[in-house]
Amino acid sequence: MTKTLGCTGGIGSGKSYVSRIFESLGYPAYYSDDRAKMLYDTDPLLLSQMTELLGEDILDETGRLNRKVVASRIFGNVELLRKVEALVHPAVLRDFFRWKEEICNKLSGEGKCVDFVLFESAILLESDIVKGCADKILSVEAPYELRVERVMRRDGVSREQVQERIARQWSDAQRAALSDFIIFADSKRALLPQIAQVIEKMKGE
Repeated sequence: MTKTLGCTGGIGSGKSYVSRIFESLGYPAYYSDDRAKMLYDTDPLLLSQMTELLGEDILDETGRLNRKVVASRIFGNVELLRKVEALVHPAVLRDFFRWKEEICNKLSGEGKCVDFVLFESAILLESDIVKGCADKILSVEAPYELRVERVMRRDGVSREQVQERIARQWSDAQRAALSDFIIFADSKRALLPQIAQVIEKMKGE
């Protein structure tokens, strides 16, 4: 049976980059943030639940979710944010299991199989709902300053904005305590040998 390797890490840690390397080596990866954005437009159940929670005016004239309105409604409201997450996280999991089944069936039809797929998520360990989908956990770590620089360059935001985002997330130590593997994306240690070690251990499970 194909296992799931959960890949997590703080903002700017390099987890998406590491996941893409796994993909290039033949291990399919599911990017939860990207898929969640897609689900806002394609999952009728999620859309219905969101409008019930936040009001019909979160929809634009085409019937799609207006993300700016949603963001303004939940900004600074921790309780409402948790309620939204309680809707989104199960929707992502439903989508992930559908995706995994489709990927495995496709590979099987081509006479191929993989030992595991990746589930990439920044909040993998912070959500009890989400973390249950992973058989093993991989955390990607990078020095604080390097993470800040990466996100500033990538998103065109200020240092203060990046620091605020990092402060809202778990620390590396918290993630490491619950992880089976750690990869250091510090621009010093080569990534491929670290990834190869994880693959060998996952194949040996």
